[in-house]
Amino acid sequence: MSKTLLSRIKPLHNNPKPKTPSPSNFPLTRHIKQLVNEICEILQTQDQWEHTVETRLSQEEIVPSDIAHHVFDKLKDPHVGLKFFDWVSKRPYGCPLDHFACSSLLKLLAKFRVFAEIESLLSNLTTCEDKFPTLEALDAVIKAYSDTGFVDKAVELYYFVLKTYDLVPHVVTVNSLLHGLVKHGKIKDARRLYDELIERSSGDVENKFLDNFSTCIIVTGLSKEGKVEEGRKLIEDRCGKGCIPNVVFYNTLIDGYCKKGDIRSAYALFNELKKKSFLPIVETYGALINGFCKDGNFEKVDMLVQEMVARGVIVNSRVYNTIIDAKCRHGFTAEAIDTVRKMVEAGSKPDIVTYNTLMAYSCKDEKIQEAEKFLEQVKNMGLVPTKFSYTPMIHAYCKFGDFERALSLLAEMTEYGDKPDVSTYGALVHGLVVSGEVDVALVIREKMIERGVSPDAGIYNVLMSGLCKKLKLSVARQLLDEMLDRGILPDVYVYATLVDGCVRNGEFQEAKKLFEQTIEMGMDLGLVGYNAMIKGYCKFGLMKDAVACMSRMKKSKLFPDAFTYSTLIDGYVKQHDLCRALMIIPHMIKHNCMPNVVTYSSLIYGFFQNGDLVGAENLFNGMQSNGMMPNVITYSILIGSFCKVGKLAKAASIFVNMLKHKCYPTDVTFNYLVNGFSHCTPAIFSKEKNDPQDEKNSMFMGTFKRMISDGWCPRTAAYNCIIICLCLHKMLKTALQLRDKMISKGYTTDSVTFAALLHGICLDGKSKEWKSIISCSLSATELSVALRYSLIFDEYLRHGFDSEASVILHTLVKDHVS
Repeated sequence: MSKTLLSRIKPLHNNPKPKTPSPSNFPLTRHIKQLVNEICEILQTQDQWEHTVETRLSQEEIVPSDIAHHVFDKLKDPHVGLKFFDWVSKRPYGCPLDHFACSSLLKLLAKFRVFAEIESLLSNLTTCEDKFPTLEALDAVIKAYSDTGFVDKAVELYYFVLKTYDLVPHVVTVNSLLHGLVKHGKIKDARRLYDELIERSSGDVENKFLDNFSTCIIVTGLSKEGKVEEGRKLIEDRCGKGCIPNVVFYNTLIDGYCKKGDIRSAYALFNELKKKSFLPIVETYGALINGFCKDGNFEKVDMLVQEMVARGVIVNSRVYNTIIDAKCRHGFTAEAIDTVRKMVEAGSKPDIVTYNTLMAYSCKDEKIQEAEKFLEQVKNMGLVPTKFSYTPMIHAYCKFGDFERALSLLAEMTEYGDKPDVSTYGALVHGLVVSGEVDVALVIREKMIERGVSPDAGIYNVLMSGLCKKLKLSVARQLLDEMLDRGILPDVYVYATLVDGCVRNGEFQEAKKLFEQTIEMGMDLGLVGYNAMIKGYCKFGLMKDAVACMSRMKKSKLFPDAFTYSTLIDGYVKQHDLCRALMIIPHMIKHNCMPNVVTYSSLIYGFFQNGDLVGAENLFNGMQSNGMMPNVITYSILIGSFCKVGKLAKAASIFVNMLKHKCYPTDVTFNYLVNGFSHCTPAIFSKEKNDPQDEKNSMFMGTFKRMISDGWCPRTAAYNCIIICLCLHKMLKTALQLRDKMISKGYTTDSVTFAALLHGICLDGKSKEWKSIISCSLSATELSVALRYSLIFDEYLRHGFDSEASVILHTLVKDHVS
């Protein structure tokens, strides 16, 4: 509605105080009560009730308006009430509806939240002195507005009542209004109204306008804003003035301190509460436990749980779920599972929230089989899985490339009655795109549309991003058209993705055109869009234009971030201009953008390009000393560069260091190593004076030299050395994938490959099932060679005894001989 409520309610002339007419001449006697019940039954069950009601009332010689307020009080359907009101009002004879009848109708409409009719009725009633609504009716309307979230209308009507009646609505109504204001973040308005009511009380000890709950609402609001001390002071000021602090006040303050991160003050207040002989309840402990959980102080958490048990306070599933979630979040998954056991022993049953938490974190830790076990437990316990049970698992299976299981879980979720929503489909689409299965993701998009779930801008953006990376720009453009046809407005990320897609596809002019058109449309492309365009300029060597684009970005009140500066640095490095690249670093730091792993990687590559190996290595070491962990690109640049100049011991050492830090290599890393060791074999046996002894004596180098001496070809030896390093660093899955790629390129696996993979399987705890993972078709001689190399691997592992893999090989050799 364009007009406010008060603008539609016309004030009475000279603002006289509304009269309070007497109730009708028909009080609610037993006979009248029976009659009212009959009338209400007729109204609610008969479509054409007018004649029946007229006849029934005429038998009693009663005018409808005389009992109208009783009828409105009894009715359970506001629309029936409105029809009855209209019928009685338009009758050609009889008394008009009185003050009480109109107010009763207003209460009926307020009860069922029929706000359009409430405003219309209020507008009519408040212009007529004889029909002015009762305070009770207006209270009901204010409360209805507050409880439904229309707090502005509630405040407006509250002040109207205050001005018109010179009376304050009932304290329940006031509390509803205060609560509504606080709930919707209007803390200042709530505090102002509260203070006005205190002022209105004129210093009375008992304030009829406010009660304990009123003060508690304001304290909650202040705590919500982090003003816990102000809330505490308010309690102290109001104590004894119609306000008697209780445990609920303490709970509010403790929760406020915890949310603010001030756990020390929360705990001090908790102890103060007990000294004042207040008994903490489950909410008290719950707030404090939540605070300690956020801090990761599980020693205090356990102490509080024990105290709850000792005091006879039931530790409910909500408290346990808080603890379980916190332990998982802090990486203590095993302890979280143990908490579930304790929860069951204490007689508190785990609910679906408990299991959803365990499944989500199991998926996050890539322990998908554990998540499957938890899902099975959910079904066995008779709990109903929800979308929060399935979505993390669907995402995890997509990440692992098992799309068949991900889709089966999607179907299973539907069977349980929890229909997949945008979030679930989004997880599946995102997982598929990340795994490179963009075509399958497009099929999922079609399926979700068929099932009545419309993709949002986020899903379209993920799909377009995947398509652009696969150089399928035309399909990405078709998706943009589809978005617009479906009435989904593209956000800045969609346009930024398309600009980036054009750059990736080599369509630089098209990228530039799209960038300019988007700005002309009045859409702010934001930092993401400008970064995509700067990346395009740098890719095509237009560094002056890239710098100009950054200046233009600053004029739009957008400030460059680490990505912007790193992109410029990378652009200068690829133009062999290391000097200008280094000059950007001071500007970057000046604007509080610290160099990141991308920045370091580009500069390291620049130093290698200039032949400054020492400078590159120093930068690499400085990066780590500054707490910046290299990524796969950084490691691969170093490995490739050292291989290129024949420093193979150094390359091998960096590769092993990469695996130690659980940084998974890519095909690029493998190709650098294989090609480097294949083409520079003579350098292996030369004296590399500058390489430390531990680098020359590493397992990679030692195994490679041994294999070359034993007659292996350099390329096969390089593959095997990479595989054994992966296996000994517990990267079995990656090792098996590399073995498959090795075979696909025409290189056969041999004794050393078998020994390496067997070590990986045993280190992965799967020694009993090794036959199902790798097959053994080696001859007795080949098995002996495998055992010999296995014992060499044991030396590098420094076990001091034969490993599980060597024991298995001993048995295989013995069985083959016998």
